[in-house]
Amino acid sequence: MEQKFRYLLTCLIASVALMQFIQVVTRYIFEVPIMGLEESMVIPTVWLYMLGAVNASREDTQIRANVLEIFIKTERGHQILALVGEVISFVISAWLTYWAWDYAKYAWRVWKESPTLYIPTFYHECSVFLGLLLITLFIAVHIVKLVRQLRSPSYSVSKV
Repeated sequence: MEQKFRYLLTCLIASVALMQFIQVVTRYIFEVPIMGLEESMVIPTVWLYMLGAVNASREDTQIRANVLEIFIKTERGHQILALVGEVISFVISAWLTYWAWDYAKYAWRVWKESPTLYIPTFYHECSVFLGLLLITLFIAVHIVKLVRQLRSPSYSVSKV
């Protein structure tokens, strides 16, 4: 699964880079811009952005500014702080996912199309909902792992 996800992200970034390269060459070297290329570049770019956030959540490598860790001396305290942070992240992510679901329903109902190529915008607008849904699920997995670590008898005996 992880390898397929990495291949997908690699293909998305390669497609965005290739389209940008084609646009630069045709516009600045041949002085003939390709109409609609920017429009079609939006789809892999938005998916790349959302799936990159999902990947960071899956790997638990998001950027964090845990200033309170400086003042907490025990490993158990760090775990409790991480659990509190994950619970807050879960609540916010679930709330945003709910809003993104409403937006996805709206995008489905309205079925807008891009102005030049008439590509349905639903295909990249739904990425926000799917990405937030996956992020919320991965946060829930991290919460379960932290609770298991805090409840394990070996953790409380050896780490306290």
